[in-house]
Amino acid sequence: MKEREVKLLLVDDHAIVRLGMKSLIDQTPGLTVCGEAESLMEAYRQVQKLKPDIVLLDINMPDGDGSVACREIKKIKSKVKVIILTAFADDSIMIETTRAGADGYLLKNIDSKTIIKAIQDVALGNSILESTIVSRALDVAKHSSNTSEDLILQERKILDYISQGKTNKEIGEALYIAEKTVRNNVSKIMKKINVTNRTEAAIYWSRQKFLK
Repeated sequence: MKEREVKLLLVDDHAIVRLGMKSLIDQTPGLTVCGEAESLMEAYRQVQKLKPDIVLLDINMPDGDGSVACREIKKIKSKVKVIILTAFADDSIMIETTRAGADGYLLKNIDSKTIIKAIQDVALGNSILESTIVSRALDVAKHSSNTSEDLILQERKILDYISQGKTNKEIGEALYIAEKTVRNNVSKIMKKINVTNRTEAAIYWSRQKFLK
């Protein structure tokens, strides 16, 4: 039986960018472009109609910004993954889109293999960030006042694995616990440290290590 393809929606107001991304994605086994949108209003309609697995979203659209769009897309289809694409690294925008629920944030000038790997990682449930953006974000985050309850040893280990991009299944295998147990622990950890997704958790934990 053929494995179900991961469906992607491309949201960018530049036709040439969409064309390049579509060509790259459609020639990758397991991935397919199910639709395109050149405005956010069109993107919302497409998400509702096509039910993509992942949305590749340009941060700067003529009718709105990426953080607002990300929140709206998640409201329309809560399980959809959103990867923000941008031409420039900007710490404040990265933090804002992450808090809006973005599952990844990539620079447009990275190579095609990295883009495909990022898409595949997000499809597997991992959150991804381009490395240069992470280092900039940590510099901003270290000055924030985010506080949390004390974390127990196992929760710290789980955060280590989340920071490495490990899935719940992989974490469970490493710690010899059930995947469901990992999922429950991840939810508790996020509440403790006051974050909403795995990307924020990874940034938070990296910041804690940086400050030690």
